Amino acid sequence: MQIIDLLVIIAYLVATAWLGLKLSGKQKDLQGYFLGGRNIPWWAVCLSVVATETSALTVIGIPVMSYLGDINYLQLGLGYILGRVVVAFFMLPRYYDGEMLTAYAYLGKRFGTSTQTTAGVTFLFTRLLADGIRVLAAAIPVKVILDGLGIHTNYFVIIVVLSLVTIAYTFIGGIKAVVWVDVAQMCLYVVGGILTIIVITAAMGSGWLGEAAAAGKLNMFIFEGNPISADASFIPSLLGGAVFAMASHGSDQLIVQRLLSCRSKIEAQKALIVSGVVVFVQFAIFLAVGLALWAYYDHALPADLGLSRDDEIFPLFIIEGLPPGVSGLLLAGILAAAMSTLSSSLSALSSSTVNDVYARLKKTPMTDAEGFKVGRWATIGWGIAFILPATIFQSDEGNIVILALGVAGITYGGLLGAFVFGIVNKRATAVDANITFALAVAVNAFFFVMEKYVTGEVWVAWQWYPALGVIVMVSLGGLLSLRHPKAQNRNTVAEVEGSNR
Repeated sequence: MQIIDLLVIIAYLVATAWLGLKLSGKQKDLQGYFLGGRNIPWWAVCLSVVATETSALTVIGIPVMSYLGDINYLQLGLGYILGRVVVAFFMLPRYYDGEMLTAYAYLGKRFGTSTQTTAGVTFLFTRLLADGIRVLAAAIPVKVILDGLGIHTNYFVIIVVLSLVTIAYTFIGGIKAVVWVDVAQMCLYVVGGILTIIVITAAMGSGWLGEAAAAGKLNMFIFEGNPISADASFIPSLLGGAVFAMASHGSDQLIVQRLLSCRSKIEAQKALIVSGVVVFVQFAIFLAVGLALWAYYDHALPADLGLSRDDEIFPLFIIEGLPPGVSGLLLAGILAAAMSTLSSSLSALSSSTVNDVYARLKKTPMTDAEGFKVGRWATIGWGIAFILPATIFQSDEGNIVILALGVAGITYGGLLGAFVFGIVNKRATAVDANITFALAVAVNAFFFVMEKYVTGEVWVAWQWYPALGVIVMVSLGGLLSLRHPKAQNRNTVAEVEGSNR
C-alpha cells in the first residue's frame, strides 16, 4: 500500500462529509431532521436500507464464511426477502396511520407511554452494543493496513476518527444527509467487491469458480442438522431468517426511520421489498469474493497466513494483492460501510432518545425547537458512546457477523413480540406487555450468554431468537391478559388509542 492509497482514503473522508452536508441542506425542524420531510425517493431509501444493514460486517465478515465453508449464507438472504414482504403489508400500514416519528410510537398508541419508553430504551441499549461491534469490524482492517504501512496505532484512535467525521454530517444534516451518503457509500463498497473478483480473475483466470465447485463450496442449501440449533441449515435460515427480518425491519428504529421518510406508504413498501433482493445479490457478491480469495491463497487457513483473526483475510488481500489506488478504494469502501451504519445508528438513536424517552419523561410538552436541539446533542453523545462496546468486544475470537446478529437478536424478539402482541391481543394492558417484554429479552439473553461464554454449545440458533421472543410475548402475555374482563379492557384500549390520535 502506497501514499496514493492514503490520499484516496483521506479524499474519501473529506468528500463524504461534504456530500452529506451539500445534499441535505440545513434542517430546521424535528420532522425534517429525523424524517427528511418525508420527501425522499423510494429508491434512495431502498439503497440506504441496504447500506445500513450491511456495514463493515458484510464487507469483511461474509467473505470469511465462503472462504472457510460454502455459500449456505444465501439461505438467510431468502428468509430476509420473505420477512420483508410480511413487514411491508402487515406492519408498515400501521406506521403510516398517523404521525409517527419512531417505530415505537405504535406501542405508545396501543399500550401507553410506559411501553413506548421501555421499547425505546431497549432499542438504545441494543443498538449501542450491536453497532459497537460494527465499528470494531471497521477498525480491524484499518489497523491491519496501518500496521502494514508501519503506522502503529490502537483501535481507540481509529474509532474516534471514524466517529468524528460521521458525527459531523449526521449532526448538521440529519436523516437526509444519512440517506444520500448511504447511497454513495453502498455503490462504493459493492464496486470494491466486484473489483476484487476482477483482479483475482485477471491474475489466475476463471478457474477459481470451478475449483470451488469441485470442493463442494457452491452448496447453497443444507438440510442436515438439528433445525433448532444448526444455524447453517435451511429451516432456521429461511423461517428463522424471515422472523429475524420482520424484527430488524419492522421493529428496529434504525430501519423504520428510513421507511417513514418515504413519500408514501406504497413507496415505503416498494423500498423495503426491493431492498431484500438487493441484499441477496450483495451477499452473493461478497461470498464470491471469499471463494476467489480461497483459490488465490491456495486453500490456506488464515492462521497459516500469519493472521490473528479469520476476519483479516480480506484486508490482507487488500494490502498484498491489489494495485496502488485500488487498495485505497477498497479500504474506503470498508470505511463507507462502517460510516453508513454508524451514521444511521446515530440518527436513529437520537430520534428514539428524543421521541421515546425525553418527550415521554418530560413533565411539560416538548416543543419542536427543544426536541431538535436535544436530538442534535444526543447525536454527539451516542457517537462518543460507541467507543466503549467496540473496545469491550475486540477480544472476541468468533465470527464477527454472527456475534453482532446474536446481540441484536436478544431484544429483537421482545420488540417484534410487543408489536404482534399488541395487534393480536385486544385484552392486554401495558402491564402485561411490559412484564412479558422483560421476560422475552431475559430468555434470549440467557441462551446467548450460556452458548457464547459458558458452555460453548449452541442450544438455539441465533436466527430463532426473534421467533423465541415472539412466542414468549404472545403465550405468556396471553395468559396474563386473561386477568382482565374482555369487554372492559376493549373499552380501555379504545380510549387509549383514541386519546393518542
